Amino acid sequence: MPVSQRFLALVGFQLGQFVDCPEVRSLVVYVTHQGETGQPSLLPVGHWPPDERALPAVDSVSRLRVPAEQRRWLPLRDGQRLLGALQVEAARNPWPEPLAQRLQAVALALTEALRLDLEGGELRQRLSEREEQLGLLLHQLRNPLTALRTFGQLLLRRLGPDHNDRSLVQGLLAEERQINRYVEAISALVHPEGRLAAPPSPQPLLLPPLLSGPEGQPLAGLLEPLLQRAAATATLQGRDWHGPRTLPDWSGDSGSVAEILANLLENAFRYSAPGAALGLHWATDAGELHLTVWDGGPAIAAAEREAIFGRGVRGTRGQELPGTGLGLALGRDLARSLGGELALVVPPRTVAESLPGEGNAFRLSLPRPSAPQR
Repeated sequence: MPVSQRFLALVGFQLGQFVDCPEVRSLVVYVTHQGETGQPSLLPVGHWPPDERALPAVDSVSRLRVPAEQRRWLPLRDGQRLLGALQVEAARNPWPEPLAQRLQAVALALTEALRLDLEGGELRQRLSEREEQLGLLLHQLRNPLTALRTFGQLLLRRLGPDHNDRSLVQGLLAEERQINRYVEAISALVHPEGRLAAPPSPQPLLLPPLLSGPEGQPLAGLLEPLLQRAAATATLQGRDWHGPRTLPDWSGDSGSVAEILANLLENAFRYSAPGAALGLHWATDAGELHLTVWDGGPAIAAAEREAIFGRGVRGTRGQELPGTGLGLALGRDLARSLGGELALVVPPRTVAESLPGEGNAFRLSLPRPSAPQR
């Protein structure tokens, strides 16, 4: 429904006042609706007298557009913009002057109310989109902050208790904790309920253009710091890390691919069983590049394997852990925007014989970018 419940209540009140007018047979309020074909139509949102009938929309071929002696249309117009219309069917034509003035007054009231209602809806939509983008940026900001903390903790181990630079590293870690507190505070303002709820209908969940790198950028250069971060995190957590011996020769929107892999690696370290081995495997097949982040822990429950790709949805294992449930939803949206796919494969050995026979594998499949035309 393109209008709010408050506007519908106003429509009911305005139309209901004609109960004392026997000349008026029926009243219907329509609002302009832009259809999927791009052609506008008039969508009924309220009528009088109230009954159970289903009123059809009015498009360019509707019989309701055909002139009728007892039917007239009063446009609900804001300048040059047609917001809707009030359809009136009356027993007399022309209308008595008092009735005509009364209907015109109702049309003016509905026009102003509809204008304000539509403007409010547009503002709420824009606010919701900005909040979603801010929430997404906050979600992605946690990955480099985690990397800074991981590298700092690893460096602190290597320096030893009496090293002259130990206090510098401790200061860096303290600043990282402070920045993380700011991130959490902003996140609480954006999503006071604690995490994103799944939307009632599919909506795009993509990175802002500035974060999705330039076309044709080599992926290998962005993979190296991710692998270093993963190896350092595995060392701190006492896990076995299995990185690839070589890096794929792939170029394209590598910034988006790196964001997908960063989220997959973060999820693997956060949600897999403590001590479980982790790794990144890549292979090419029929012109596609397959990048797989896997873990050797218990498999994700079959009933959750598709649901966890929904926005704001997390599996049973992650309910008590911090997070918003955005990583996999973002990863799949980005993969599909690149012409690829992100899927969960259980067990990892299904992807390659060298991988474990139990656990989870998130496989990112990407098409080979077409060569630029000369």
